Amino acid sequence: MAERPLDEKTISMLVAAATTAPSMHNAQPWRFRYLAGDRVLLLRGDPERAMIRSDPGDRALHIGCGAALFNLRVAAADAHLTAEATLLPDPQDPRLLAAVHLADAPEDTRDAELARLYPAIRERHTSRHPFAEKDIPDDVRTALQDAAESEGATLVFPGPWHSETVLGLVRDAESRDALDPDAAEDLVRWTRLGTDAGAAVDGVPEYAFGPRKWDGKAPVRNFAAHRPVADRGTTTFEHTPHLALLSTPGDATEDWLRAGQALERVLLTATREDLATSLTSHALETPELRLLTRDPLSGAGQVQMVLRLGYGPRGPVTPRRPVRDVLEFT
Repeated sequence: MAERPLDEKTISMLVAAATTAPSMHNAQPWRFRYLAGDRVLLLRGDPERAMIRSDPGDRALHIGCGAALFNLRVAAADAHLTAEATLLPDPQDPRLLAAVHLADAPEDTRDAELARLYPAIRERHTSRHPFAEKDIPDDVRTALQDAAESEGATLVFPGPWHSETVLGLVRDAESRDALDPDAAEDLVRWTRLGTDAGAAVDGVPEYAFGPRKWDGKAPVRNFAAHRPVADRGTTTFEHTPHLALLSTPGDATEDWLRAGQALERVLLTATREDLATSLTSHALETPELRLLTRDPLSGAGQVQMVLRLGYGPRGPVTPRRPVRDVLEFT
């Protein structure tokens, strides 16, 4: 049976879903190219959107692109397509992160579990607001761990001692930044204040900063960076934040791409379970601090992201670049 043609509208829909993925400071470090004759969608990293200070090795860039790749897979499943991804298909072209072959998927071969996550793509937004002091049920934790495992990663909910260690490392990272006048370079570049916030197509606009933390232990980054931002207010965050650590066995480029896919699968699953989510990589941006975030009992794995989960308001929709700016057809 001949495969149905994939028109530009269908490909644009897939890429639009991909680009809702989270990325460091919402820099959206990806580009796509569709090869119509081969039915292959190429995903490339965009070095112009890299974090020179915070992510010199491009680990976070790859995680963001991995998250976009997972959204693409989910959108393809919803559209009754398979999306077979080959990671790093050309050793001579390290910016080519994935080649995704798209094929028709009859109902009996469709990945229904992926397709069920599709509504969560539009519902997931990073929340920088306080969460309730409420436990996450064991079955929900298990579902999130299963989501990570299905993408080759591990999700750990650290115990009290380990959580306090991670929170201490976040505070250590904040203190180091306060002593380094250049530490906020990437943050300042990718935050949007005043009239720029309303017209932004990338970065973190001031309306998404959330309130200032007056009290509590939740790790919440101060995107204002000592700049005046009107009408934020201050409030108390949770004193017992629910943290989760996403890890991979290795720490190579392919591991980062897999971590991004696992991260997004966890986030979409959490959204389906009515959890609000936020991410912090602050303690992971310094090599010696990142090493200390590992599970103190096993000492295994490479921590790729710290998640904060809970019940509370979801964050606002943050801007995205138009699909026409990130997708080309060949």
